[in-house]
Amino acid sequence: MKKLTLIAMVGALLSGVACTSDGGADKKSENFIGRQEIALNSDLMTPEALWAMGRIGGVQVSPNGEKILYNVSYYSVAENKSHTVIYLMNADGSDNKMITKSAKSQSSAVWVDGGNKIAYLSSEDGTSSVWVMNADGTAASKMTGAKDSNGAELEIEGFKFSPDGKKILLIAQIPYTGSVIRGSEKYSDLPSTTGLIVTDVMHKHWDEWVETIPHPFLADVEGTKLSNIKDIMEGEPFECPMKPFGGEEQLAWSPDSKKIAYSSKKMTGLDYAVSTDSDIYEYDVESGKTVNLCKPEGYVRPQVQYDLSLEHQQVNKPYKGADGKVVDCNMGYDSNPAYSPDGKYISWLSMERDGYESDRNRLCVLNRESGAKSYLTESFESGVDDFIWADNQNLYFIGVWHGKTQIYKTDLAANVTKITEGQHDYASLALAGGKLIAKRHSMEVPDDIYSVDTATGEAVAITKENEHILSKLATAKVEERWTKTTDGKQMLSWVIYPPHFDANKKYPTLLFCEGGPQSPVSQFWSYRWNFQIMAANGYIIIAPNRRGLPGFGMEWLEQISGDYAGQCMKDYLSAIDDIAKEPYVDKDRLGCVGASFGGFSVYWLAGNHNKRFKAFIAHDGIFNEVQQYVETEEMWFANWDTGGAFWNKSVNNAAGSIYTHSPHTYVDKWDTPILCIHGEKDYRILASQGESAFNAARMRGIEAELLLYPNENHWVLKPQNGILWQRTFFEWLDKYLKK
Repeated sequence: MKKLTLIAMVGALLSGVACTSDGGADKKSENFIGRQEIALNSDLMTPEALWAMGRIGGVQVSPNGEKILYNVSYYSVAENKSHTVIYLMNADGSDNKMITKSAKSQSSAVWVDGGNKIAYLSSEDGTSSVWVMNADGTAASKMTGAKDSNGAELEIEGFKFSPDGKKILLIAQIPYTGSVIRGSEKYSDLPSTTGLIVTDVMHKHWDEWVETIPHPFLADVEGTKLSNIKDIMEGEPFECPMKPFGGEEQLAWSPDSKKIAYSSKKMTGLDYAVSTDSDIYEYDVESGKTVNLCKPEGYVRPQVQYDLSLEHQQVNKPYKGADGKVVDCNMGYDSNPAYSPDGKYISWLSMERDGYESDRNRLCVLNRESGAKSYLTESFESGVDDFIWADNQNLYFIGVWHGKTQIYKTDLAANVTKITEGQHDYASLALAGGKLIAKRHSMEVPDDIYSVDTATGEAVAITKENEHILSKLATAKVEERWTKTTDGKQMLSWVIYPPHFDANKKYPTLLFCEGGPQSPVSQFWSYRWNFQIMAANGYIIIAPNRRGLPGFGMEWLEQISGDYAGQCMKDYLSAIDDIAKEPYVDKDRLGCVGASFGGFSVYWLAGNHNKRFKAFIAHDGIFNEVQQYVETEEMWFANWDTGGAFWNKSVNNAAGSIYTHSPHTYVDKWDTPILCIHGEKDYRILASQGESAFNAARMRGIEAELLLYPNENHWVLKPQNGILWQRTFFEWLDKYLKK
């Protein structure tokens, strides 16, 4: 197996025409981007090989369990864009074929009309709309009539048909001026002004100025025509689905098509910015009435002083009803509702505490007749990532434990059983007869779709999307490593070894610092922070599940809150010191890399590493914690993690510790070359943080570079930007770790 070099994308990248082995693509369509073929001259991963891989999206099983629809996105580096297509196969993986041929993307494919037709999203005519085609991909037609009250065509971002097929929910944006007003709209005589008048916080979110919000629209379906369009949250200045990442999973139809459950955080401005208290609402299709399933009628949210610590805000005080009894009010995030097949129950993901976005996701079930709630995953001391109903009494869910995301089962009595084993992560769930259909990946391979026996947990791959590339690459081996921490605990790290590893040689080694700060270092596959490509460049990588990560119990998870510079940093150093004892690790050529909180970690370690490292790379990291507190948009995050506002000297909590030990306070101790990477559309951690760190390093006389992306957010999403990221990343490391 050979090192991959972009000699050519076999015409696909040069002309925009993809090579495909599927036979279903219109190869004459000039802009069609399909499955990529690459030329190889080695068996080592390169950025071009990574971006040539197809990325499997949503998976849908037909009503009879015999067929599977799924999306795949392909990327053209030359055209600097992606294209999404729809595949169809039998439930055992046979007769797999691409069934869409347009140069326009088709996504969100679902079965309708009892499995006789397929509905999907496409912008074939320039507007994102719902289209319907036969189950073999023929006779595609647009569903027309999706217009707002002003007669303008709705840009559809998602949809869900009712079980009886007579109605459809559509997700579309509506104008919102609650926090931002354009000067040109306020003053008609100033049509050329570009000024924005900001009236409240949450004026921007993730990577956008908040001038629109999503709403769910209900419509009648008559063949391919939609009529009687109605915004079921008309007049409400609230999001549904919730930004920045919510989609169709936040809405659900009852089995009888009479009710719609949806997730929403019905707050704006400052209230929205400091709270995570979203709820599940149920809308009656016939009457148009809405009820809150998480709060009792008459509930009044406590008033708080937002710049104090959560402890002093006391937003989680038990709520007493009119009868004096304590009522479960679901104070944290509540999202992703789903009805049981018989409609007697409704389940959703529920966090307990307001303001804590990384609280454990519990699987909540509501008995719709009695109103009683129960939490089915209390014995699973980690969060639920996704779930489905197996039948009226059982549910399947996925969650991380000890760095691996597996499939579990629970009944309504909260008896949890583990279904799968192995060194991998499952990422989605669907039912096909007696099998589970799930996506699965690991640090060694990207997603494929698997059929999982629910009795034995045995899994069989039914797609091999990237076999044509992976079969030509040497795989970097991934192993568990347990390290004793400074406080006597055992910590799991993943160690990734270069392909063709030789224990008699010495290798430069990288410490990977995870973001989040409370997202797992499980068996993830990334198209940027990819361990296979790091190893292919001749590096050993150690990726510790340091303090603050899920999958090791709540005490381990929560030890990071209010203690960014404490035990979690000691855990990082324990991990790198432990692996550096191995004879095949060159302890004089150690690097440290990370993004988001991982970037914070890099900036902090740059001033506290005692000359362990020879090179640092920080992507979208927090450099100045005081600056971050008043720059970020989701203030609940800053409040919870810092313990309170930096100006509240009277608050006796860990806030003083976080601000005192912010990375920028250690710049006088920086002594090692550092590469700073940041996106200017990152509104979670502003680009000023990366620029400040770069400027500080240069003013200290330290070798530094700044890779700045004007059009990227907290991630890097454009193909050519991704290639530039990888090339810059390894050029920097090689310069200082391969001398």
